[in-house]
Amino acid sequence: MKKVITAIFLSLIMTSCRYNSESAFVDGVTQALNDGGKVDIELLEWTREPLDFSIDGDTLTVTTAPHTDLWQRTYYHFRNDNAPVLQMRTREKYFSFTVKTDFTQSHHRFDQCGIVMYLDSENWLKGSVEYENEHFQHLGSVVTNNGYSDWATTAIPADVKTMWYRFSRRNDDFCIECSTDGVTFSQMRICHIYKGAEEIRFGIYACSPEDSSFTAVFTDLRITECMWKAHDGQQPDEE
Repeated sequence: MKKVITAIFLSLIMTSCRYNSESAFVDGVTQALNDGGKVDIELLEWTREPLDFSIDGDTLTVTTAPHTDLWQRTYYHFRNDNAPVLQMRTREKYFSFTVKTDFTQSHHRFDQCGIVMYLDSENWLKGSVEYENEHFQHLGSVVTNNGYSDWATTAIPADVKTMWYRFSRRNDDFCIECSTDGVTFSQMRICHIYKGAEEIRFGIYACSPEDSSFTAVFTDLRITECMWKAHDGQQPDEE
């Protein structure tokens, strides 16, 4: 009888934990859309906090610590998983997220800031500008699936100090776009994330992979309906 009572008690505890976890869930996308698209930065959650940060209304300022980065295995054969990441959670399957980044203070190789979708250490994506030298920097994206990262980049002038990003979701497919004026966006990347079919977390990040530190500024965080429209050409194959 004692074993039965114990089993029932444990079952009740587990059910309560699941209920509390579910009831505590706040869908950041749904909440923002209900507020005209405005993102309340105060409600976002840090996966890892930076060296320093501050929130002033709709402006987030992040100061990086040296030797912080996101990368998994490919080519370099190291695993870096300590970049500060600030995100919201959502189960919405179709939406777009935009943010403006200011990296005027970046000054050392690989200093970077941008958008991110970080699910766990082996499944994530990011888009950013990475400082290289006084002549050029890298505008690029990294997609990591099942523990292996890739890196797609293009060189842009070193005097570019602000960049807008738009992150869009269509089920478990994702699109990253960039813009210099927040109006006209250009595609950087279309990708699939194997673990991105259900609840995801996404937002912003900043880091300094080498012996450096800089301050990044994030503004104009907005959620809209999905701006990455369905393909209007060749129809999908039957599966």
